[in-house]
Amino acid sequence: MDINEAILNLDWKREPYGLYEPIEYTLAAGGKRVRPQLALIASQMFGGDDEKVLPAALALEVFHNFTLLHDDVMDKADVRRGRPTVHVKWNENTAILSGDQMVIEAYKLLSQLSNTYLPTALQLFNKMATEICEGQQYDVDFESQDSVAIEDYLLMIRLKTAVLLATALKMGAYLAGAEQEAQDALYQFGIHIGLAFQIQDDILDVWGDPATFGKAIGGDISCNKKTFVTITALKMADEESKKELHYWFGQTLEDNTEKIASVKAIYDRLGVYAECEKSVKNQTDMAFTYLDSLPQNAATEQLRKLANKLNTRKD
Repeated sequence: MDINEAILNLDWKREPYGLYEPIEYTLAAGGKRVRPQLALIASQMFGGDDEKVLPAALALEVFHNFTLLHDDVMDKADVRRGRPTVHVKWNENTAILSGDQMVIEAYKLLSQLSNTYLPTALQLFNKMATEICEGQQYDVDFESQDSVAIEDYLLMIRLKTAVLLATALKMGAYLAGAEQEAQDALYQFGIHIGLAFQIQDDILDVWGDPATFGKAIGGDISCNKKTFVTITALKMADEESKKELHYWFGQTLEDNTEKIASVKAIYDRLGVYAECEKSVKNQTDMAFTYLDSLPQNAATEQLRKLANKLNTRKD
């Protein structure tokens, strides 16, 4: 099944155009379509039917894109997937309202599942949606904290990022009739892949290629965001380097060119890149211990390849 085609075939030609056009714009921007892919592959692992899983796969992708709309408003991000963000192209009110509508649309898509599966699917989806909002709040709270422990950051990205990947996998397995133990193993695989994915995203924000990353490099540094890279750097830093980092992260500037270059130079001096890449590998290795406990077939191998691709990506 071509999941990208299915997403692009969703009909947003409705009135008021000001509400639905930003949704169409967001979903037409592409992206990796990781979450719906995971749902489909997990179903295929247990002999499931793509058409049966499709409503849930589409719901997961629409919900994911809602989180991006609101995240971009909160982060004041100007670029997403190489294009102006919705709040820049339209305005903040439109981005918030269109994002709200995307949540409703996601539930409408999910409700297309058969009555046999819908109650449990709703429980999975509701748990995921709640945890994503909890993770986002932790992220907001971190902005006003002087320091954040690695463990607290990992909890935040588990909720904000990893549970969506994990739920996509568990949902696909559930809809294919997999045993509970297999569903839970796939969920844990998704959690660890999601943690690795977000750490890699934090790495790319500093060391990524602006031509392929799809967002402005150094965006997290510009807005003084506490990321895995930042927390790791402060943990590794000597007193002098800590002073420099605290100085730069105390600055709110119109032009962040010097700030980004200076902070990146400190990271490079400390060897932060290599340390963060170790964490990506550790999380990926943990994920594969769960995958190894599952039936080994073409779908399992597809998941393994996708996980490796995600966590060695440069965009």
